[in-house]
Amino acid sequence: MAEAPARVPGVEGRAGKFPGPSLIPALNAIQEREGWLPREELIQLSRDVRRPLYEIEGLVSFYPHFRTEAPQATEILACHDLSCWLRGSDEHIARLREEHGDAVIERSCLGRCDSAPVALAEHDLPERADMTRWPNDPYDTSGERYAVVRDVLAGRVDTAAIIASLKDAGLRGMGGAGFPTGRKWGLVADTPGETKYVICNADESEPGTFKDREILATQPHLVLEGMLLGMLAVGAEEGWVFIRHEYGPEERVIRREIDNLRDLGLIGPGRTIEVFTSPGGYILGEESALIECMEGHRGEPRNKPPFPGTYGLYGKPTLMNSVETFAHVPVIASKGASWWQAQGKGEHGGLKFFAVSGHVERPGVYCVPTGTTARELLDLAGGVSGGRNVGAIQPGGASSNFLGPGTLDVELDFGTLQAAGSMLGSGALVVIAEGTDLLAAATNVLRFFRDESCGKCVPCRVGSTKAHALLANGASADDVAELANVMRRTSICGLGQVALGPVMSVRDLSNGTHG
Repeated sequence: MAEAPARVPGVEGRAGKFPGPSLIPALNAIQEREGWLPREELIQLSRDVRRPLYEIEGLVSFYPHFRTEAPQATEILACHDLSCWLRGSDEHIARLREEHGDAVIERSCLGRCDSAPVALAEHDLPERADMTRWPNDPYDTSGERYAVVRDVLAGRVDTAAIIASLKDAGLRGMGGAGFPTGRKWGLVADTPGETKYVICNADESEPGTFKDREILATQPHLVLEGMLLGMLAVGAEEGWVFIRHEYGPEERVIRREIDNLRDLGLIGPGRTIEVFTSPGGYILGEESALIECMEGHRGEPRNKPPFPGTYGLYGKPTLMNSVETFAHVPVIASKGASWWQAQGKGEHGGLKFFAVSGHVERPGVYCVPTGTTARELLDLAGGVSGGRNVGAIQPGGASSNFLGPGTLDVELDFGTLQAAGSMLGSGALVVIAEGTDLLAAATNVLRFFRDESCGKCVPCRVGSTKAHALLANGASADDVAELANVMRRTSICGLGQVALGPVMSVRDLSNGTHG
């Protein structure tokens, strides 16, 4: 990776940070070898790379994946977040503690919400045996794959035409923010610079969100082809898949497909794609925090502007999209914007992956036409478990507001969900059965955000802790309304801005709004 350029206005706060290269891969390697990070290993690393020990310790103390004590012979990681909580994780964890004692460690979402309540004895899970073909895959056989990239390299297709197709298709970022994909690609392509990067954000870590895990397992060729097309379109020679460390099986799938790309001659000298394994933390899903991590710093969000498209990884123009966004690019590039638009329902265009969990009969990942209603998606998942009625839904993951049963016919898309009082977010429909304590559910979500706050800004760090303490001790949503307003207005990034949104939406539901 290249060194950072001269400072530009807006990044003065980065003065004094070590320029790299990142020591996180070295720390990951030590922990994989030893099972933890012995102090003598950290001292030796400091000597080998001629970097101060306090810098290394600062990294180790920030990222939850790193261990400073030897692990027990047996450890069971148990999730306690919303999808698991709805399916009895409290009781599940209590039973595990009776059997295994201190070997049971409670953790934030492990990305396996379709198997809730989740407890893992180790992260080295088996890979999926099947290769599901989803409707966004334009290739009938494996031999046809990467046809669009081959056409671009052969000069038969112009990357400007691909960017135009993405704009015409109306494809938006599927990681949560929903920024127009074609516009983002065009901005990075038009930004001057000899060195540019492309990053696939595969760090989905929000409770209820696991669709990207499924796409990585079943469509690694589409994710990587989308990345390659992005690299060719913006003029980048280096691409990175930034993947959460809990996704070990999916990481192995991606690495094998990268090896396949080398064998096919589609990457190599002058055009590379590598994997960067996350050292943990939900905050790394925020693009600038992810970049800070890759540069070897604590994963704290940057103030914006500048944005990554102009000043990203090592200060270079950087194109970053989510797994699902990249996976949709090849079919749009090959079949055209009109085909993509026709896949939606009514006024909505395209296809959308949803992770469905909570009180449903068949939790899992579903690929449906954009504009499918929440009721239709719930029916695909077998309805509410036990034949119960719907009490509420979260249509866009943990950061989205709760909606009541009166909104089940809302069409699932960015604008329609915003008008209904929530958001499409990460594409995670969490279903909550009637009779569930919604304030307790929202407080569970707030605990996640409190635990995952990076601590950089006071409103998020202090506000989430204080609000959770109040709610856990019997306070109402009204009691934290002013605190929610302050956090929303003054937090640096989206984590603090939305942390109390679900709690306030419970108040709105009790007042008769939000369905």
